[in-house]
Amino acid sequence: MRALLTQNRDFRRLFLAQLITNGADWFLMVPVLVLLTDLTGGGFWGGVVLAVDTGVVALLLPYAGTVADRMDRKRMMIAANLAACVAVCGMFFVRGHWAGPLAAVAIGILASAKAFFGPAANSALPNLVRPAELSAAMAVAGSTWGTMTVVGSSLGGVLASLVSPYVCFGAVALLLATSAALSWGIRQPTQVALAAGPESAAAPAWPAIREAMGYLRRRPRLISLVTVKAAVGVGNGLLVAFPLLALHYGVGAMGVGLMYAVRGLGSLLGPFVLRRVLNRTEWLLPGLSISMACYGVAYLAVAAVDWFPLALLGIFVAHAAGGGNWVMSAYAIQRSVPDDLRGRIGATDTMIAMIAVTASQFVAGLLVDSVDTRLLVAGCALTTLAYAAGWRIATRRIDRGDLATA
Repeated sequence: MRALLTQNRDFRRLFLAQLITNGADWFLMVPVLVLLTDLTGGGFWGGVVLAVDTGVVALLLPYAGTVADRMDRKRMMIAANLAACVAVCGMFFVRGHWAGPLAAVAIGILASAKAFFGPAANSALPNLVRPAELSAAMAVAGSTWGTMTVVGSSLGGVLASLVSPYVCFGAVALLLATSAALSWGIRQPTQVALAAGPESAAAPAWPAIREAMGYLRRRPRLISLVTVKAAVGVGNGLLVAFPLLALHYGVGAMGVGLMYAVRGLGSLLGPFVLRRVLNRTEWLLPGLSISMACYGVAYLAVAAVDWFPLALLGIFVAHAAGGGNWVMSAYAIQRSVPDDLRGRIGATDTMIAMIAVTASQFVAGLLVDSVDTRLLVAGCALTTLAYAAGWRIATRRIDRGDLATA
């Protein structure tokens, strides 16, 4: 894995661009949640912002994935980061009585830009490495989100408590501009040339989306892979409770940043711990089931404990399982889907997860100010366990011998 970063210049640039973009996302989000809790006196608008962030991405992903299959992915990444950089400037207006609605609008614009960066970067990756390196490349790339959740959340929480959330917003704009510059330096083609020529890029998007859905519909094993991430998604509303859990433990803004950082650390290490499952076809579905169940059980433990360090341990375990779940399923999808469909199928995969996250966060946001915080966390954990059980029952008849060609 080290050789990939030291010897493959283009992969290194893509990795760093993803690393910085993900870091900027969490460097921004923690100060936003802390700021909204301070300005509005509750958790409702924090829940709305989280739901808007994931909901807008989910709505745009099918179209963004289509664009990623039919246009220059490198230029798409650059444009998305520059648009996000401009959107972040709107966060400087989040003040006073209109803080909640203004934050929701700014985050919605930012999420629109993010929706195009993700499919472009993810579908470009297999074209920058050799087939034998894809497993390692996926593990490394999958670690970017977890790595920068640790770094971004920690720094965001610290700076929000020491100086001002608005300082964080300025830093985010600079980070996104840096990510765009890194993408600009990629030299290898980020996709296989379109067989139909330039006119295919101008063709209507919806037929291309229907083509991808038809490909997916004929492959039940692939359907099982694109629906597995929703297990963690349906329980993800518990993130709305993080600022209130911090108040419960008396740890303030730094505590919120620490909880998100531990969450990211688990997501970072989980894919490496479970990497062996990636190359063992017969372990894949059982491994995905176990990872879902671990997430739910760990958060049930978080809801039950009264000591902050133990809560942090539970968060770490939950997201180590969740991160492994994400990378295991994403790798299997990348390996089995052709390049000309990879952006659309990958976007569909993420869209399903994001819809689950959005619904969970919206419901949790409605309940967070009226339901005991730990009861809310337990309810989200049980929802994940119920989904995991249903998914396993629905997929246990799949012939494991055909997974490699799902």
